[in-house]
Amino acid sequence: MKYRPTPFFANAVLVLSLLLLVIVGIFYSGAGSKQSSAASPHLTQADWQVDDAQGFSAPPPVLDSASLPNTWQHSALPLAPPIALLRQASTKTNATLVHTTWLRLSVPALPNHDSPLALYGARIKTDGTIAVYVNGRLVYRAQEQGPLWNGTRTPLWVVLDRPANSAPLSEILIRLEHTQGTRVAVSSLWLGPVETLKVRYHLRQWLQQELPAILSMAFLTIGIFALFVWFRRRHETSYLLFFNLAVTSFLRSLHFYMGVPIANDWFAWLTVNSLLWLVLVVHFFLCQLHGRQLTWFTRALVGVTGMVGVLTLPVLAVLPNTPKVTPLIYPIAALMGASVGWVGGVNAWRRRSNEGVLVAIGVGICTLLGVSDWLLQNNFVSPEGWYFGAYSNAITFGIFGTLMYRRYVNAIAEVERANANLAQRLQQREAELEQSHQQLREIEQRQLLSDERQRLMQDMHDGLGSTLISAIRSVEQGGMRGADVSQLLKDCMDDLKLAIDSMEPVEADLLLLLATLRFRLEPRMESADVALLWEVKELPALDWLDPSSALNILRIVQECIANTLRHTRATRIRVATAMEEAGVQVIIEDNGQGFDVAATLERANGRGLRNQQRRAQAIGGKVTWRSGATGTQFALWLPLRRDC
Repeated sequence: MKYRPTPFFANAVLVLSLLLLVIVGIFYSGAGSKQSSAASPHLTQADWQVDDAQGFSAPPPVLDSASLPNTWQHSALPLAPPIALLRQASTKTNATLVHTTWLRLSVPALPNHDSPLALYGARIKTDGTIAVYVNGRLVYRAQEQGPLWNGTRTPLWVVLDRPANSAPLSEILIRLEHTQGTRVAVSSLWLGPVETLKVRYHLRQWLQQELPAILSMAFLTIGIFALFVWFRRRHETSYLLFFNLAVTSFLRSLHFYMGVPIANDWFAWLTVNSLLWLVLVVHFFLCQLHGRQLTWFTRALVGVTGMVGVLTLPVLAVLPNTPKVTPLIYPIAALMGASVGWVGGVNAWRRRSNEGVLVAIGVGICTLLGVSDWLLQNNFVSPEGWYFGAYSNAITFGIFGTLMYRRYVNAIAEVERANANLAQRLQQREAELEQSHQQLREIEQRQLLSDERQRLMQDMHDGLGSTLISAIRSVEQGGMRGADVSQLLKDCMDDLKLAIDSMEPVEADLLLLLATLRFRLEPRMESADVALLWEVKELPALDWLDPSSALNILRIVQECIANTLRHTRATRIRVATAMEEAGVQVIIEDNGQGFDVAATLERANGRGLRNQQRRAQAIGGKVTWRSGATGTQFALWLPLRRDC
């Protein structure tokens, strides 16, 4: 799913970027155009001259203008002599020849005050050392010796601690060293109490260096976060491109934020070429946004970037000292940036990619800011101007950070929509499953009813039905007495009650099943004057105890007790339960007449005992009899678990 920001959102980002530039301009304007007060005179006139030396040298501790050649030229401040860019980059320049530019400022009479004085200047441009002398005494030294790369964005701030009873401040001498072909630039200066000027200095220092450095670090931090996101989502190359943008933007401006002098050729090569890398990464980002490869244009950009990187390598020395050729490389970078912005913007417009158009506008703004910095750096405009290019990182951060933020939010929204769709599908699936489950339960219920109906019909056919048919035949033949018919009908009634009792849920509890049988048989035993001894105890549950098995158990026990009541003339029946091996036992004992078990099983009238055996085998159990003159013991063994 491709995200397209609303026109309102894109316009809002653009307006905020322009508003930031306006605010910076207002601050800079206020910092550089405030009118001087009587206590802080504005120094706008100076005398200057240039002499030569072999190499950089440490400034002497004592020096006044009288010891210098009398070749002074008067000039207004700011001072910005024109720069010969081609001659500066020429390989014929003497690498050891160093120019020294001297500025002499006359100090007007200052009112008496107790606080120390400070000398403040918006900018001093040079690629060498800076030294300040007051009344011939060295009071400030930028560094011992060697080129200075980060001085153009560092305001001049010198605190003048005058010894007690010293002579009034009358002359300020500034010594600027620079390489051959490189020109200097000096803004107008302010002289006054520290408390008066420090606000102006700190404001420019914060806006020119500290705030851009903070924004650059924030950009880099978010870029590192994007890199870790890319590690988990390798198909999202935009996160990797964002990380490259953050790194190249940080490297591009690193030399302006360093707190110490930087004089390493490799460091200079890195910061200069990173600008071209930055333009190339933006081009790749734009190609991803508008969806066109632009093969030949991409090859041209890569070729120019690679060629400049190779030609400026310090180890090859094809081009001299990178800082000298930097002013000639920047127009190439500006041309690349303008081309990338134009080509990317046109293709984004044709493809209706609002994101691409927004990035192209940002590239155009950053290119214009870079051009203004180039003009300021090369003395085409006053050195009291403003480095707006310091905020190009902020614009890049704002635009691309907004794009990545919108992608992140859009990804979250897409996940939420996916989760919502998944939840809806899950809910539909649950409803379908519930409906299917309901149908299965209805089918199962109908099957259970059918099976139970079939079982009851089979039981009635084998038990109650068979008994009734035999009774009907006996009555029709006149071979049954009334008492026998009455007994037969009672047996039929008991069998019907057992069939009904087997349908009651017993929850695998054998004792509950026996209690049901006791409730049915106890009235008959009382009418026969037979005492019942109920000595059952707690037994484990029989998981296999279903209605069919329950009916078999009831008929076995009922048959045993019925035989005792009919044939043994017993006066006491004992019913007990016990655990034995991997099963349980139901034991029924009486004190009546015994019988020969083996002989009875062989005779025709032993059908009841054989029925008990058959029913016990049907449920995985077994029955045994032990009979003697003092009574009979019947035992039904049932397994705790049985195979289905």
